[in-house]
Amino acid sequence: MMLGDFGADVVKVEHPRKPDPSRGHGPAKDGIGLWWKVLGRNKRTITLDLSTPGGRDTLLALAADADVIVENFRPGTLERWGLGWEELSAANPRLVLARVTGFGQFGPYSHRPGFGTLAEGDERLRRHHRRARRPPTLPPSAWPTRSPPWPPRTP
Repeated sequence: MMLGDFGADVVKVEHPRKPDPSRGHGPAKDGIGLWWKVLGRNKRTITLDLSTPGGRDTLLALAADADVIVENFRPGTLERWGLGWEELSAANPRLVLARVTGFGQFGPYSHRPGFGTLAEGDERLRRHHRRARRPPTLPPSAWPTRSPPWPPRTP
């Protein structure tokens, strides 16, 4: 979203049978989720099944002309599909591959899926969102149930 805001040509790849869950989050207008209108802005979206030879070949063709690929699968998923760093960098040696995971690329929990809710529940993150003399809270939500006091009140 932010790369698109700054003028990048962003192509979002979604699975044909499992679209981005954020398409259904929050209220909708004319059948389109308003949160998706925010997250999906400035993007062209295509569907590819990356586990098939056709999906793999199409992604490699896109990678040949891309500057950056951002992926958020569990470690080893792209490699299992024949789309790991070896294949992507062979298609485009100047490509940057950014890998986003819930628990890192290595380590005892790296195989676990990770989503925002898991990170938000982590006490270490919650400490960064607390106000003086108040308990830790979750980060601001996209759909707040009430507006927070602004500017923050001093205790």
